[in-house]
Order: sequence, then structure tokens, then C-alpha cells
Amino acid sequence: MIHWTYKYFKELNTNELYSILSLRNAVFVVEQNCVYDDTDEKDLNCWHLCGWHEKKLVAYARIIKPGISFSEASIGRVITHHSFRRKGLGVDLMKIAIQKTQSEFNTNKIRIGAQSHLIKFYNQLGFFVDSEEYLEDGIPHVEMVKIL
Repeated sequence: MIHWTYKYFKELNTNELYSILSLRNAVFVVEQNCVYDDTDEKDLNCWHLCGWHEKKLVAYARIIKPGISFSEASIGRVITHHSFRRKGLGVDLMKIAIQKTQSEFNTNKIRIGAQSHLIKFYNQLGFFVDSEEYLEDGIPHVEMVKIL
């Protein structure tokens, strides 16, 4: 069973923040062998959606208000812990993130920067490719949009 929390940055306690940064580091830096600065200061102005299993963070996404990453509202840093992949948790995470983004910002459009190998995953959630492929931190990405 997954317990979901949704908090603005300043509402996070130190244990929650540590868990978020630890999971992001494990996936985006270590697993993907990508050296980059994860603490990009966007976190300070974002909502943080966390999926907990027995007090362990296993799913995460940040909800980004318009004007920070893109002119539209956005969802970023989408992660599921490696031991919870291929079980539908990523789809659950994104469905909740989409709902939170829509209700938080009263928007009808969400733009994301997606790793290119995840295009099919995001397609099944209603996102479509809206840019040429580009490299971000050495990983191929595309912008994708969902019209709500």
C-alpha cells in the first residue's frame, strides 16, 4: 500500500527532504550515471508529491508552477524506486501529479521535459511530443504536452 503526501517545499521536514534528495540522487546521478546539479533551486517554489511504502520513499514527482521550467505548469523529477518499477506505480504517480497540477494551477495544459526513452510511457498518459529531441545532461529528451 502506498501512502501519498503532497507538500510545498517549506512544509517538508528534514527527513522528507533527505528522502527526496536521496532517491533523486540514486536514480538520476548514480543509476543513470549522470553528473549534474540536482539542487537547481526550483524545488524551493514547487510542490512535492511523495509515495511512501512502509516509511520508505518509493515514488516522487515535483509539481512546478508556470514560469519556472516552462511558461506552462509542469511536472518534473518523476521517479519510482527501482524495486517498485513495472508494477503500475509510475502510472499512479503521474495520474496523481496531473490531477494535482491541474487543480493547483487551474490549468488546461501541462508541459514536461521527458527522457526520450519514456515517450511511450508518457503517451499512454495523454502527452504528445512537442519539440525536437535535445540533450539535457547528456541524455536525449523531448518536450511533451498534455491538453486537459
